[in-house]
Formats: sequence, structure tokens, C-alpha cells
Amino acid sequence: MLQLTAVFELARSIRRSAFRLETRSEYRSRSEVERFSAFREGRPLPPRNPDTDPWLRNVVDKVAVGCIWRRVHADDRPPTQYLRFEFRSYEANLAAGEDVRIADRAGAPAELAALTRDFWLFDEEIVVLMNYGDDFRFVGGDLTEDVTAYLEIRNLALAHSVPLRDYLPLVDHELGRG
Repeated sequence: MLQLTAVFELARSIRRSAFRLETRSEYRSRSEVERFSAFREGRPLPPRNPDTDPWLRNVVDKVAVGCIWRRVHADDRPPTQYLRFEFRSYEANLAAGEDVRIADRAGAPAELAALTRDFWLFDEEIVVLMNYGDDFRFVGGDLTEDVTAYLEIRNLALAHSVPLRDYLPLVDHELGRG
């Protein structure tokens, strides 16, 4: 089972593209503790940009040499407090050059709405299936090179999602922005 550092290494080694499908309504990561606490308390969020976040630095560097970064988050409405936080946090991903999209499960085809397994697809060659514990923390990834089904899921998710900037006005009344 791959640890998070190995997933980061795969992301650093891409040559063409990275795609992420997120299906969960909550994640818990040590790197987000301070920012999520600030969000819950209505305080300004600590900065997140390529100078403060190695992940974003990698995205910027890879986009600069022509790599494509895409992410689709399958959303249940109304969004959880965590998803409201994540939608705000995605602004840094957009600024880094990532195409962040949202698929509203209520309007998505049944095949997409039913998905519950997150994954990364690197260069259309390698899939990392993401595993999470009951506490919403990443516990390891399963590597597979059988990408056919995941290419189809990616295509379905992209076809039935909208860019984050187009989605947010649709759910603004549900976001409880502060």
C-alpha cells in the first residue's frame, strides 16, 4: 500500500496529466488542521500558495511545462462544513493552474452519483486508489496500471461537472460564507 509520500512522488513525476476524483464529503489531513480551524471559527485563513505549499508548487511547475491538472469533486448538497471550506481552499488550486470542477450528485448520471472511491490518474497510465479510515484520514493507496475503467470514470466526471467558479454562484445560498 502506498503512503502519501509515494503519491506525492508520482504527482511530481507526471509528464502529461494528473486527474483526481474526490467523492467524500470530508477529509482530515494534518496539513489542513490550522486552516480548517480558522474557517470554522470565522478567522482569516492562513495563506496557501506555491510559496507556502509544496503541492501547489508542483502544480505550478508542471503546468508551466505543459502538464494538465484536473480535479472533479462529486458534491452532495447541501455541502458539509468541510466542503464549504474546501471550496474556498480550491481557490489556491485554481490560481496554481488546476482545473477544479464540481459534479452535483443530484443531477449526475447514476454511475457517477454512486461513486465512493477516490483516485488519482497519472499520465493516463497509473491509477492510485485512495483509501480512508473511519476518521476521514488517508491510510494508503492501492496502485494499479489497469486504467481503462478509470479513464471512463474520468471522462464521465468531466462531462457531468462544471468549473468551480460556475458552480459556486449556484450554491451560494448554501455556503454560509463568512
